Amino acid sequence: MKILGKMILYPALLFNAFLVGMLILCAYSELIQPRAHPIAAALGLAFPFFLVANLLFLVFWLVVSYRYALLPLAGLLICAPQIRAYVPFNPFGKTPPKESIKLLSYNVMSFSYNEKRNGKNPILSYLQESGADIICLQEYSVSGNKDKLTREDIRKALKDYPYSTIQESGQNGIHLACFSKFPILSTAPIHYQSTYNSSFCYTLKIGADTLMLVNNHLESNKLTMEERNMYEQMIDTPNARTVKSRFPQLLRKLGEAASIRSAQIDSVSRVIEDSPYPTTIACGDFNAGPISYAHHRLTRRLNDAFTRSGNGLGVSYNRNKFYFRIDNILISPNLKAYRCTVDRSIRASDHYPIWCYISKRTNS
Repeated sequence: MKILGKMILYPALLFNAFLVGMLILCAYSELIQPRAHPIAAALGLAFPFFLVANLLFLVFWLVVSYRYALLPLAGLLICAPQIRAYVPFNPFGKTPPKESIKLLSYNVMSFSYNEKRNGKNPILSYLQESGADIICLQEYSVSGNKDKLTREDIRKALKDYPYSTIQESGQNGIHLACFSKFPILSTAPIHYQSTYNSSFCYTLKIGADTLMLVNNHLESNKLTMEERNMYEQMIDTPNARTVKSRFPQLLRKLGEAASIRSAQIDSVSRVIEDSPYPTTIACGDFNAGPISYAHHRLTRRLNDAFTRSGNGLGVSYNRNKFYFRIDNILISPNLKAYRCTVDRSIRASDHYPIWCYISKRTNS
């Protein structure tokens, strides 16, 4: 009986050691430069699967032989910073001070292709009622057809925002927009190589302070419909044969996108590092999860508002079962975030909006 137990126990221990190694590798793949090692840099996407596997093993060992629980526990402790970034837990959030501002970032998917329902667009109505002081939009576009959403419709709905700037990135590029209750002093593009994506830097005057705000739409993963279906099949029926045959192909494609995105994020990071203003916010659609080179590169200088004040996974993309938080609000250390939320109350776009309250940090 003891021999039979060991025949089961030792292979399980060995398999758990493999899972711990993969968890650590995925967690620290954020340190890998995607241009040098694109496939390895994309391993962060597999982080949640190995996290769940090790949590299950932790429970298993606590029931079967508690001393072996140290193995998955050690792996979880080594990856504690990444776990906090991926699934933050801030149950005792403070009430935002009166002087705080509300910032909202939203990939509006061309206002869901400029659709009107009974004369109204649901995304525009959401923005109008959001109570945000600053709104940053990605994939902004309007129609010249009066039966659809027009520039005039937006002007009327967002009349409480006297300052706005809209940037067009090429003929078929991603358009970015910012609507603000505070004066926008300047707008400048951040230069990097891309046909469709863009980042813009705004300076805003808020009271006596000058804020640098960076609005981003970084390189998408450009998965074809066939590849998206392939991914969904792996999630729905994760058998070993399917994963072994299809996962490497998917990982290569994601690695290629991560490599392009890394050059873009390096350009954005340099602008932030060279800024003459100590108060900075970067937001938008990063097309990269919390365990990624893009996220790690920017959070060297900025704090993730969702990690500091949000709760749970904060999944911000709602199509094709890509359950990741790829939309972000990042703030400089002299700012404090409150109640950062990925708002699942509206699903008119393929992204959920993300918003939070932000105030100057005090010494207390």
